[in-house]
Formats: sequence, structure tokens, C-alpha cells
Amino acid sequence: MAAGSGAAGASIDLWHAGLAEAVSLIGEDGFPAALERALRHFVPFQMMNGFAYAPGGKAFDLDNARIVGDRTTIVDHYLAGAYILDPFYDAVRTLPPEGLLVMRRLAPDRFAETEYYRRHYQATGILDEVGFILKLRDVDAVLSLSRIGAVPAFSRRDIARLESAAPVVRALAERHWHARFTPSSGSEAAAATISHPLLSKRELEIVTLILKGHSTYSIAATLGVSPNTVKVHRRQAYAKLTISSQAELFHLFLSRR
Repeated sequence: MAAGSGAAGASIDLWHAGLAEAVSLIGEDGFPAALERALRHFVPFQMMNGFAYAPGGKAFDLDNARIVGDRTTIVDHYLAGAYILDPFYDAVRTLPPEGLLVMRRLAPDRFAETEYYRRHYQATGILDEVGFILKLRDVDAVLSLSRIGAVPAFSRRDIARLESAAPVVRALAERHWHARFTPSSGSEAAAATISHPLLSKRELEIVTLILKGHSTYSIAATLGVSPNTVKVHRRQAYAKLTISSQAELFHLFLSRR
């Protein structure tokens, strides 16, 4: 459909106008909000926010000035350590920047049953999330778009449109944050880790994958061991930690950070 013909054309016209505004604000405080407004004309969503990740694994606030909902959970708890359970955190360190990160494609098979999902998605009302990988000077970042509340998840058409827009979104965002982003104070602090002196290396690998939402069979496939081996190590780890559930495991490693 040609620009200006019908509702779809009007939306494209607004998207182009919004992009022009965003370009004019690169390097200024108003750029993130302008980019968010432009993207909303292209595909509806309720929140845009972003985090950056240093090579050593520590997370930083990139763009969280316009959080919708519980900032303590979405930003503060996330930066305090919960980010290590975020599928986007793993993806930004292993995947090329092309295309679009889609949470439901990346999340492990039992992700929706994890304590992390319950606290950071169910409790905050975040229904679905997609993200653009940004390559900044010494860090990688993800700029996320979220659907929140009683709305449908991103459709295939939505995702296809955002994938088509990804090159220009990344180019503008990287140009804006490349010179402006500096890790906040406290960057010398260690990155969050899942560790415990009582657990073996294999047990730590397994409890980490449990916390991230992998089933027994997914863990077995990831580590190249049998499902029965996974079950044995999980029982041993839980016994050493005197816990019996994934919620207790989450509380032990992350809730108190």
C-alpha cells in the first residue's frame, strides 16, 4: 500500500515522521522518547527500555527513564543480579546483532514456570518482549519493547515489521548511545554469579540451568549427559543446600542480592 493510502499508510507516514524527529535528536536527552514514539506508530507496545552488559558480565542501566509499572522489580532487582537469568542476557553475548530478539523463541522450555518469570513477568504484567541488540564501545546492549497488561502478544506480522526496521533502529540507537553511554559508578563491582562452596562444577551448571527455566531433558541435551544423570546431580545439589524447590533455589542465590 502506498504511503498515505488508508490507515496503514497513515501509520507509515507517522513512522517516517517519527524517525525524522529521532534523527534530529541523536545525542540529546529527547532521543529515546522520540524513537519510542516512532516505533509505536510502526508496532504498538507499552514500554521501551534498555540494559547494557559489560564483557565481564555486569549489567548497567541504558534507558529506563520511562518504566511502566514496578521499577523496583523491572530495574533495581534486575540490575542487582536477576539479569543473569534473562534469556536476552545470554543471547546478547552469543548471537549476532542482526534481526530481532524474540523472548518466546529464546526462552527455555520451562521458562514460564521459573521464579524469575513469576517475579519479573507475571508480577509486573509484562506479557511479551522483543529486543534489538546494540553494539556500543566496550559493551553490548539490548533495547527492549514490551507488551504489558491485557493485550495480545506480538504477532508474526508485528515481529516481521520490527525485523525489517531493526537495521535502522540499531543504527540510530548505536549512534546515539555510542558516545553518551558510560557505565555507572560501581562498575568495579563483580558481575552476578551463581556459586556455592558446597556444590561441584556440574551441580552448579545444573542449578543454573534450572533457574533459567530448562527442563530435565533440556539440561541433558545442553550438557550432553543423560536425563538420569541430571536428576542425580539435582537431588545431590538440593540435599547439600537443604532445599526442595526451584523457588527456594531462587531465593538462595538471587532474592537477597
